[in-house]
Amino acid sequence: MYVTALKRAAKESVSGLPRAFWWLWTSTLVNRLGAFVATYTALYLTLERGYSASYAGLVAALHGLGGVVSSLGAGVMADRLGRRPTLLIAQTSTAASVALLGFMEHPVAIAAVAGLVGMTSNASRPAVQAMMADIVRPEDRVRAFSLNYWAINLGFAISSAGAGLVAEYSYLAGFLGEAALTLVCAVVVFVKLPESRPEHITTAGKAEPGTSLGSVLRDGRYMGVVGLSFLLALIFMQSSVALPVAMGMDGWSPSDYGFVIALNGVLIVALQIPVTRLIEHRDPQRLLVVSALLAGYGFGLTAFAGSLGFYALTVVVWTLAEIVNSPTQMGLVVRLSPVHGRGRYQGVHTLSWSAAALIAPLLAGYVIDHFGAAWLWASCAVIGTVAALGYWLLMRGLPDGPGATGERGASAVTAAPAPAGPAPTDSAPPTDSAPAPAGPAPTDSAPPTDSAPAPAGPAPTDSAPPTDSAPATALVPAAALVPAGEPVSAEHSGGAGGGAGATHPTTGTGKDKGTGTGTGGVTAAAVGEAGA
Repeated sequence: MYVTALKRAAKESVSGLPRAFWWLWTSTLVNRLGAFVATYTALYLTLERGYSASYAGLVAALHGLGGVVSSLGAGVMADRLGRRPTLLIAQTSTAASVALLGFMEHPVAIAAVAGLVGMTSNASRPAVQAMMADIVRPEDRVRAFSLNYWAINLGFAISSAGAGLVAEYSYLAGFLGEAALTLVCAVVVFVKLPESRPEHITTAGKAEPGTSLGSVLRDGRYMGVVGLSFLLALIFMQSSVALPVAMGMDGWSPSDYGFVIALNGVLIVALQIPVTRLIEHRDPQRLLVVSALLAGYGFGLTAFAGSLGFYALTVVVWTLAEIVNSPTQMGLVVRLSPVHGRGRYQGVHTLSWSAAALIAPLLAGYVIDHFGAAWLWASCAVIGTVAALGYWLLMRGLPDGPGATGERGASAVTAAPAPAGPAPTDSAPPTDSAPAPAGPAPTDSAPPTDSAPAPAGPAPTDSAPPTDSAPATALVPAAALVPAGEPVSAEHSGGAGGGAGATHPTTGTGKDKGTGTGTGGVTAAAVGEAGA
């Protein structure tokens, strides 16, 4: 009975997602299976090359700086060139730079190429996250981001063990192996993934305005999310920055730290999918507040750790925070991002983690050296509390209820009623934001449209691709699409909301019940992604 329930839960967790998502998921898993550089660069520099720990720290900082530089540029590329070209450029460049790093011997050359690796490897993140938001329905996005995060950690757990064995044989083999697997990712993208960037919508003869990088930076609510993401990233970075140092100062061995930190990967692989099933339709405000508190106080408890078991307990606490926060945060990012600015918004969000990767080692080292590790852990608790308060304040103004559902950039359009036509059937797939045209009822096989209404005419066939940018023709009010006597659901009131789940459940049926959300502090009638 338990096995049957487990199989059913697993099937429900992975069902309903488009094929393109699974190819993107496969690309992510393959990429993380080759994560050699991020894991063993410090050991390579100190043990193999004989450089000092200070030099290894400098190289790590330059790697993080490269990520900071590329985050914004890659986001702009994803919007201008497209998701697919950006991924291909980033992954082929990463493969070349990682292979080159393995052959570098001069310290200046190693530092320079390490910065290049950081730049190229981070350039793919905004495009991956934007593509995922493009191809996955809003109500499935939290689940999709969770599955992708699970693949990242599964690949990293396997690569950490395998890379250790490779390093004993040859560090160069590790660099070349990562380069080869990154090229495999590029091949998967080239062969299996179509371009997903939405075309600009024309409504009433006017093209939807584009999103500039300046407009992202002027988006106060969104930049608040980026700032809170930076605070949480500072906390989570301490797992690889301050925790091993503090455990070493307390007399614990590297193998003890390895045992404790391994719990993080094991718990994520074991719990990410079932926990996501529990949280994907719950109030994202509460989830983000709770996850911030768990992260802050999970690391804060480390100040009281006196045994290996207590260290393990702290890891369990902040790992639960990580499991809850990651997909919920990404859902909020999508929710606040306009459709045609997803790349830029994702790039700015990725910047928060890149900046934390640069600052966290310097900050942790300074605090431990001048005040002691206990002050660092107390600071984590304070930062977590500030982040929790920030999420609570930030999300108070987000609209809720049927009239506030939708996604930024996918505006509901009102127009005069169209000529009478057959009523749509219950089986018609929901559209994201635009009302359906007059004409014959759509069939079960009609693919959902992302944001723009289709022209009036015959029902689409199986072979008709989804339309993203068709100009509006005869439109009917959204409420007119609902049969008399039925309540207006999320899909009839501006489209299903962003992937963070419903702030307050709206009326719906089946698995879509409670998946509509408001976006960006503005109503769906007026107008909603960016990433780690």
